[in-house]
Amino acid sequence: MSPSINTNNQQIAIWLLVCCATIFAMIILGGVTRLTGSGLSMVQWEPIMGILPPLNQSEWDETFRLYQQFPEYKLKNFAMSLDDFKSIFWFEYGHRLLGRSIGIIFLLPFLFFLVKGKIDRVLTPKLIAMFVLGGLQGLMGWYMVKSGLVNDPHVSQYRLTAHLALAVIIYAYMFWVALDLLVPTVADTLDNESRKLGRFSIIISIMIFITVLSGGFVAGTRAGFAFNTFPLMDGRLIPAGLLELSPLWRNFFENIVTVQFDHRLMATILFLIIPTFWWLAIKSRPEPQLRTAVHLLLAALALQLTLGISTLLLVVPVALAAAHQAGAVLLLTASLYVSHQLRGRLAAEHHSSV
Repeated sequence: MSPSINTNNQQIAIWLLVCCATIFAMIILGGVTRLTGSGLSMVQWEPIMGILPPLNQSEWDETFRLYQQFPEYKLKNFAMSLDDFKSIFWFEYGHRLLGRSIGIIFLLPFLFFLVKGKIDRVLTPKLIAMFVLGGLQGLMGWYMVKSGLVNDPHVSQYRLTAHLALAVIIYAYMFWVALDLLVPTVADTLDNESRKLGRFSIIISIMIFITVLSGGFVAGTRAGFAFNTFPLMDGRLIPAGLLELSPLWRNFFENIVTVQFDHRLMATILFLIIPTFWWLAIKSRPEPQLRTAVHLLLAALALQLTLGISTLLLVVPVALAAAHQAGAVLLLTASLYVSHQLRGRLAAEHHSSV
């Protein structure tokens, strides 16, 4: 007999899934902000007071005047009009406003559940950790923006990728905890085949996360605008200039040839290992819910590969590139769901055999 779900845990899980949905939207909006060149349009950070946008002409003039004092305007957008500025300002404003909204969407229900005694002692530190990570993410966002407000109007690919990584970690952590609340399991001894499948699914999730990070460096170095052919790069399987920077490690983060090659390589590895996992999982004759989860993982891979190749061949159109970023999060979500379903399935099998 499998463990039952209590009402409190169900309510908390639904709240966490809502938070996950808003973080997902935040990741996509962040990608659109970057793709439209909007990320440096707000040159002041006022976490508490800076909620209202410019409301009249004089406020818009002042906001634009502040922007004109920074390198992006002086070196790149010196011909920009106020109307053009507004078009990039709104993306960054929306991104920051959504970030603040996520804090409220998380904090107020958390306090409500805490005061009502609906959160057990094991769960409380996990929720506090989520809140702390969310605060760090806000600081990381401003730290990232600061890198483009100095001499070179370019956001550091290191800071951008760290900002993306932290957002994905928070999302994945929330999603996993929500699944734990909805599908309670117990740790137990597993058979060899189940252990192997479980380990394989975790490896896939880690590989997807690393691929997301490599995508952050592709975005940060604008490597996606080079070598817009597939499967070859500049007519070659191994492109020229792959490891031309010194020291060697810089190539993996700063050399656009290596950065794009690595992202392609990671995608190719996923293309090979996820269908292999799918075949092994189906061969194990899983129950319908796990079978559906495994099928969703394979479908998410097919969608993401299609979006990635299309984004490359069409030279990174904003809508398609944003969809590709969304696809990455969906693929990670599917892999985490499969891993959790495997764990839940195995625990349930143990209970039924006792």
